[in-house]
Amino acid sequence: MSKMVVKDLEKQQRHGEELDLENLLPWIESKELDFRGDPIVTQFAGGASNWTYRLRFDNQDIILRRAPLGKKAAGAHNMPREYHLQKKLKPHYDYVPEMIAVCEDEAVLGSTFYLMERLEGMIPRKNLPKEIDWKKENVRALCQSFWDKLIELHQVDYQKHGLDDLGKGDGYVERQVSGWNKRYSDAKTWNVPAGKKVMNWLEGNMPRKEHLCIIHNDFRLDNVVLDLNDSSKIIGVLDWELAALGDPLMDLGCSLAYWVHEDDNSFIKSMRRQASNVEGMMTRQEIINYYANKTATAIDDFRFYRVYGLFRLAGIAQQIYYRYSKGFTKNKTFKNFWMISIYLIKTCENVIKQKN
Repeated sequence: MSKMVVKDLEKQQRHGEELDLENLLPWIESKELDFRGDPIVTQFAGGASNWTYRLRFDNQDIILRRAPLGKKAAGAHNMPREYHLQKKLKPHYDYVPEMIAVCEDEAVLGSTFYLMERLEGMIPRKNLPKEIDWKKENVRALCQSFWDKLIELHQVDYQKHGLDDLGKGDGYVERQVSGWNKRYSDAKTWNVPAGKKVMNWLEGNMPRKEHLCIIHNDFRLDNVVLDLNDSSKIIGVLDWELAALGDPLMDLGCSLAYWVHEDDNSFIKSMRRQASNVEGMMTRQEIINYYANKTATAIDDFRFYRVYGLFRLAGIAQQIYYRYSKGFTKNKTFKNFWMISIYLIKTCENVIKQKN
């Protein structure tokens, strides 16, 4: 299969975000890494958080991940944490890319960063690659493989493998609910609802029993890499910035918040970021059933996890819009994100009314 299916993922470096090779290359040499020649550098267009680059040396093809410039929230854009988490997880979850080196000295590039292997494959974005003849059965196979990878991650025995330090552990559900309630309130603008009904419902309906596992926290189709020769085979899972020890059903709920059906509201369909609407993809309820059956988990009422995922996404959208409204970013893409907040809050209220 031609590699042209991945060509639109990377572009020339954005103005003001160019890598400082005069500092980077001596640092690489100091680590005794066998990279020869001056690299051809391109930047990946996807992602609005950390910056990701491809460096093609004469004998190596690698990825560099770094934090953006400017003031950062406490705990955010922690490149060393992301590096060490993946390095520890790799032996027990093979879909993590191989880690190469990490730099904790911000003087080198203006932020911490790390190097990892580049996986040769294709990343499904908003629409599946047109170069592939996607039949319904191929789409269904990809969909099942995708959710199987989340299930496999949740079944990694973090205690047995010494991965206990990936998160704070007990109290995860309460921390997340109170944390996202506060974040949404802090980012509220005049044109969105206060969301108090949803916040109060989440606080009053937290599951009594908490189960912890390793969670990805941003598990989407556009964060996986497909095999170039088998479009239904996933060879990598990317973007581990938010991974932690947490509740598996909350992880599933967060993923489903991005899962848009073909028969969903036209507004939210316009915000779709992944090809979850293609014929052959499972519905949200089919995914819940699939997860429950594969993990032998009794799910009598999924509403808390669905509402949490939707409200968390509303908080993310509102934080982005708040920064736009205050002039911290000029990106016109964000000017209507307040509408997303309204839609998601209303959807939360509708889900709460359901009997499951």
